[in-house]
Amino acid sequence: MASPIPSSFQDNLRGAAFMVASMFSFAVNDTVSKSFGSQLPVGEFMLVRGLFATTFILLVATAIGPMRPLHHVLKPMIALRSLGEAAATVAFLAALWHMPIANVSAVMQALPLAMTVAAALLFGETIGWRRIAAILAGLFGVLVILRPASGGFGIYAFYLVFSVAACVVRDLATRRMGESVPAFFLTFATALAVTITGGAIALGEPLSPIGGGDLVWLAGGSLFLVAGYHFSVLAMRVGDIGFVAPFRYSVLLFSIAGGMVAFGEIPDWATLAGAAIVVAAGVYTFHRERLRLRQAIGEGALAQ
Repeated sequence: MASPIPSSFQDNLRGAAFMVASMFSFAVNDTVSKSFGSQLPVGEFMLVRGLFATTFILLVATAIGPMRPLHHVLKPMIALRSLGEAAATVAFLAALWHMPIANVSAVMQALPLAMTVAAALLFGETIGWRRIAAILAGLFGVLVILRPASGGFGIYAFYLVFSVAACVVRDLATRRMGESVPAFFLTFATALAVTITGGAIALGEPLSPIGGGDLVWLAGGSLFLVAGYHFSVLAMRVGDIGFVAPFRYSVLLFSIAGGMVAFGEIPDWATLAGAAIVVAAGVYTFHRERLRLRQAIGEGALAQ
């Protein structure tokens, strides 16, 4: 009789599936968002898309009832996470509308490396020479993609780097919250913050008319955005993070496909090479983190 599949393995598969679903959803949303770059100002786009997103979330919440009282969005860690996401969204859209989608997606994959550095600086987590080497390699990969020596590091590349930094703030706040806050409520708080930010920016922008067909596309993109947020939270709460997290790099495949199909963007060799370096550095960092956690667990067991 065959032995049953360990629950931990099943959790890992579920976590990996959630992560791939999240990355696919984000890539679809990014492709839709980029198509509006020449039609709508950033603030108006964020406001309209955000209104759709928050409406979808509230409709689902009414059906399944996992929401907390609205004033919880003002709790420090939730507010900080939402602020980080809102800032990241503004900078990300500014970069996405002026850069190839594959380049944008590839640079954003440096986020795990930036998280490692931030955790060391803020929380005193130890970084060995191997992870330092991986971080430096990842930084080199980002430079290969952006090619500052050839004039590739313009204002929009700076926006992209700022977006990574804002995402670090968001993810550090998420880490400090733990699992006590429902994933769906975090999704709602994030969408609400982005919507309010878009509305504030729109006050200083000339508004553009939006046709019925565009509203349908915005609604569809919003659905994928909400799904991406929700699946990403679920992914990090199921299974071994060292197994699940590397599946975030599947977004590169989805983004490259979206750029080719929707905009005819073919990644050049520098983008592909830089992306490969960033992904390799990120996967190695996840591997070292997994070993570190196992060692800490083993030492704790021996101490008991």
